[in-house]
Amino acid sequence: MLTLHRAAFVLPDPADPTAPPIPDGAVVVRGDRVEAVGPYGGLAAAHPGARVRDWGRAVLAPGLRNPYGHWLLERAYHPDPREEIGVEPVADGLAGSTDEARCGASARRGLQRMLGFGVTAVNGPFERASVRTAVARSGVAGLAGLAGLAGLAGSSGSVGVPGSEGAGPLDPLAVLPFAEAVYGRVAAGGRADFAVFAAAGEGHAEPASGGCLATVLGGRLVYRRR
Repeated sequence: MLTLHRAAFVLPDPADPTAPPIPDGAVVVRGDRVEAVGPYGGLAAAHPGARVRDWGRAVLAPGLRNPYGHWLLERAYHPDPREEIGVEPVADGLAGSTDEARCGASARRGLQRMLGFGVTAVNGPFERASVRTAVARSGVAGLAGLAGLAGLAGSSGSVGVPGSEGAGPLDPLAVLPFAEAVYGRVAAGGRADFAVFAAAGEGHAEPASGGCLATVLGGRLVYRRR
């Protein structure tokens, strides 16, 4: 089945300053792949039978990479709502734990929360088998290295490099410029992993931090803001 995702701006490759945004753009998805990217009018005419998801005044772009995956999934604890202790990660709540079932369940909840920020990739390394399984089953790309984190090593406050004593946020846009936070690009033939964000302002092709409206992994809508 074809799905056509429409947004006020489509940013196929925000990391490339020479790649301009597409106003009133669209992405055509077939299965788990992107079939076409371009202006909405032309794609709608070429695919009259496609199901349309119109995201309105939003920015559609590649999903984000969370560079703090190691700390967030292997050391922080993501509470079960039934515990009634809030939803924020508990710093070092899994440090020293040998309960793989508890660690795996926490990782699954953490990954689900990351989807709410448009995250489609997380940096490891992931040493726990239960966490590796949770990442693999989530559809989120697990990245083994810590590439691209050197600039964060001197961040102030509680933000630090994964594997250090510092913690990192669930939302990559809280600490990274958009062009550095995106993972991959939205292109014909590529895997249909992308996110839709509220625009930072009227007529702006820049997403607002914490403004994720939807996340798509392998063509599936895995998160939608209610």
